[in-house]
Amino acid sequence: MAAVRYEAATRRYPGSERAAVDALDLEIEDGEFLVLIGPSGCGKSTSLRMLAGLEPLDEGAIRIGDRDVTNLPPKQRDIAMVFQNYALYPHMTVAENMGFALKIAGKPKSEIKQRVAEAAKLLDLEPYLDRKPKALSGGQRQRVAMGRAIVREPQVFLMDEPLSNLDAKLRVSTRTQIAALQRRLGTTTVYVTHDQVEAMTMGDRVALLKDGVLQQCDTPRALYDKPANTFVAGFIGSPAMNLHTAKITDGGVSNAGGPNPVGRPPGDPGARKRGDSNGAGCR
Repeated sequence: MAAVRYEAATRRYPGSERAAVDALDLEIEDGEFLVLIGPSGCGKSTSLRMLAGLEPLDEGAIRIGDRDVTNLPPKQRDIAMVFQNYALYPHMTVAENMGFALKIAGKPKSEIKQRVAEAAKLLDLEPYLDRKPKALSGGQRQRVAMGRAIVREPQVFLMDEPLSNLDAKLRVSTRTQIAALQRRLGTTTVYVTHDQVEAMTMGDRVALLKDGVLQQCDTPRALYDKPANTFVAGFIGSPAMNLHTAKITDGGVSNAGGPNPVGRPPGDPGARKRGDSNGAGCR
């Protein structure tokens, strides 16, 4: 286990004027479950791939624990990734799929067998170890993909929309299992999703990106109750926050619907004066 730190990490694709990820500064604590969320094209998957070593950095650095991994290949970063596509070998059994990375790493057969057995017990896969992937349900295949990551005992788990191929009912039960498993293992986890329910129910903190720029990183409750800007306010929540422009009055704000008595938010320095225009939102 280890903390992860993005230090002004930037990724620009050739031919693009805008950076896919622009000077990302983000620290993920040891053992934390951090969720990256945002609209399509915001840079959340690119940020994950940069951490995995699948995308190079044009500027900045990434650290895992005390190591600068910016220029290290994926196999030297001590990470394990679970993709949207399960990526299981169809000709191998569940046990063989879960232990394949250890086999390639030259681990002893006894150690491979032990690690696979322990992961299978955690994931309730013991009855399926001799089956091929075609004989498994979608949820079982996803658990095999997770088991393959667990047996490696990495410092960091990376998950790129792992539940998007599951039906709605199975998605609910599987996200509960993933969250419980992560807390049991205590492994630092970075999880990418476009699903707000997943983000708000699974993550210790949620990082919201837009156009490659980090907008806010905080607990789910803080993100909902105290959005940093109008984008966060409009993006988080279903239905979204109602946003409008209002004028400051003595007792609150006034808009087309008339005066609304509201108090100043905690920490408001009081710099805004009566008659000033101000953004207002309500849920």
